[in-house]
Amino acid sequence: MGCGRAVFIFLSLLSLSTSDGDDEFRNYQISRKRFPPEFKFGVATCAYQVEGAWNEDGKGENIWDTMTHTRPEMIIDRSNGDVASDSYHKYKHDVAIMKKVGVHFYRFSIAWSRILPDGTLANINQKGIDYYMNLLQELHRNGIEPMVTIYHWDLPTALQNQGGWMNNNIVGWFTDYARLCFQLFGPLVKHWATINEPKQICHAGYGIGIGAPGITSGGLGEYLCAKYVLLAHASAYHVYDKEFRPSQQGKITIVLDSDWYEPGTPADEAAAEVRRQFVYGMYANPIIYGNWPQVMIDRVAIRSQLEHFNRSRLPDFSPYQQRLLKGTFDYLSINHYTTYMVSAIPEPPVGHASWDLDAGVRLWQKPEWETAAIDWFKVVPWGFHKLLRWMRTTYGDHEIYVTENGVSDRTGELDDFDRISYYRRYMSHMLDCINEGIRIIGYTAWSIIDNYEWNMGYVAHSGMYYINMTDPARRRIPRKSSYYYNHIIKTRCLLSQCDD
Repeated sequence: MGCGRAVFIFLSLLSLSTSDGDDEFRNYQISRKRFPPEFKFGVATCAYQVEGAWNEDGKGENIWDTMTHTRPEMIIDRSNGDVASDSYHKYKHDVAIMKKVGVHFYRFSIAWSRILPDGTLANINQKGIDYYMNLLQELHRNGIEPMVTIYHWDLPTALQNQGGWMNNNIVGWFTDYARLCFQLFGPLVKHWATINEPKQICHAGYGIGIGAPGITSGGLGEYLCAKYVLLAHASAYHVYDKEFRPSQQGKITIVLDSDWYEPGTPADEAAAEVRRQFVYGMYANPIIYGNWPQVMIDRVAIRSQLEHFNRSRLPDFSPYQQRLLKGTFDYLSINHYTTYMVSAIPEPPVGHASWDLDAGVRLWQKPEWETAAIDWFKVVPWGFHKLLRWMRTTYGDHEIYVTENGVSDRTGELDDFDRISYYRRYMSHMLDCINEGIRIIGYTAWSIIDNYEWNMGYVAHSGMYYINMTDPARRRIPRKSSYYYNHIIKTRCLLSQCDD
């Protein structure tokens, strides 16, 4: 009760105005309107970041297991997800706190190597299946709807040893895996996501090499990865659509991420749009229209010619593949965290192949912007507003799920007023977009509990519940943001009082 009261006092003090750096939203006021009665609120996690139990009950090794064990220097604190938040053993605790917060749905991912240790149907692990079945049943018992992501970055190492996302066989491997998930869990799942953030899979994992599997192949391997990720998604979509949708009546999409890219001056708008198309458009355009964005096709062709390649480094989609890709979404999704400014620059010098050089723009952030746990993570709420508007303008009037949004900090304090402020401001801009007619139907906070934050290890904290990662018990301790989110869900209001 005391924590909840403190949150409402905080809201009363800071409720009405902010001073955003963008002219349109200067002196912005937090919305006093309520969210629509049908709007859904959820939370999200990822298997590798929370489950732990990395080698228990028949689970196979995945690429993050491999990288953190063999190349610990890739992680700021040299940690790993071997135990993480221990959700494999404490999933009932997690469901209980979700129920306490009052969420409508829980977005989580299935660990491919937990149910298929070598990535193929030749070896199916029943104990892994049992874990996810138990989790799904526990969610249903507590009135929480599951939203299941089939792949969230943790490729079985056995498949990576055969080329991973740069081997065209992965389309078939992923399709087999997805079909098994639909068969096993589909009766309990109404919302599926095939793949989470393909940009991060391909750019971080196969382009600049900072994410698992740590391959550096900028402008080459990452484009091949992108092609096969998209074809794997499309194949799984059609399997669900033809074989399972008639009986299961669910929906399926791919989860895409994007920052907002704001032009530094009005003259930089074209450069900003190029960057948007190289980020969100690179994956949205194929699933909506069947092919890469035209500006991307043109830019990579120009750069490839300057670099003396015999053909464009961007792989083509055949006419059949374009038909396979087109329309493979039931709603659009967006994971969003921060914003960049964009400036046009002269054609970059020819050197090594690079996705960044292919886009050919300069990114920067304003020094006065508030910084979260990571230097690049600036708190820019109006960027969220502009991104959601741009999605509707660019791709049409589709339903949109915000599948991730949240903020990390380095202190881990329980009185996380900065996180409350972040949620309040970002969700207010989202609510304004809803009232502008943009069909946003759900919001997913990242995250319900502290977890393993990839290259940041345990240095960054992103949960509404604090976990001491050195405590074997991994107790879940509520932060004030958990009470605030509960307030939003119960009242559908971002402030202590709203207009009725």
